[in-house]
Amino acid sequence: MIKAALFDLDGVVLDTESQYSVFWGKELRHYFPNHPGLENEIKGQTLVQIFDSFFPDQHEKQQAITRRLNEFEEHMRYDYIPGFTDFIVDLRNHHVKTALVTSSNQKKMKSVCVQRPELPDYFDCMLTSDDFCKSKPDPECYLKGAQKFNVRPCECIGLEDSFNGLKAVRAAGEFVVGLATTNSEEAIRPYSDCVIKDFKGLTYLKLSMIFPSSQE
Repeated sequence: MIKAALFDLDGVVLDTESQYSVFWGKELRHYFPNHPGLENEIKGQTLVQIFDSFFPDQHEKQQAITRRLNEFEEHMRYDYIPGFTDFIVDLRNHHVKTALVTSSNQKKMKSVCVQRPELPDYFDCMLTSDDFCKSKPDPECYLKGAQKFNVRPCECIGLEDSFNGLKAVRAAGEFVVGLATTNSEEAIRPYSDCVIKDFKGLTYLKLSMIFPSSQE
């Protein structure tokens, strides 16, 4: 029985990844003009991971990028991935607990909720980067999500689009639903138990039919 569903935000709940590619494409072309396409290589990485990899100990650059990112996020479109609302309502109608498990910070979430004030109503709890010590692919965030509901990881599904996120769900011992919104179906299939393009037509019953009756 599926007792909890743990959702990543960008590329899973919200269709934002293409917008972030525009932002990071501009930023990284400015700092690394001889490395085109770098924005595609950082998909799924947190801001801290990007800074550690490309701007270590460069605090002024980090602050400038963070300021521009905050301004960008205030004006982004926060459209839902097709079928999301019907799917999560169906889960909740079947008494499945729902949590948002995101690497986004509280400032970003405030910007999201300005456009989507109903978003918190879809979740029993919302966990952000402020709630975690370690970043994906570490499983901490998904383990904390299960702990919030006092359920075992094997009773949870984790929904992700990025490689780091998919690895985090799997490392947590949860059923991995991969969304091919950021990467191709072929690319994420090895990291997923189930791959979908979006939520259209997906229901609690359909997911239950492929959810293992028991996982060790």
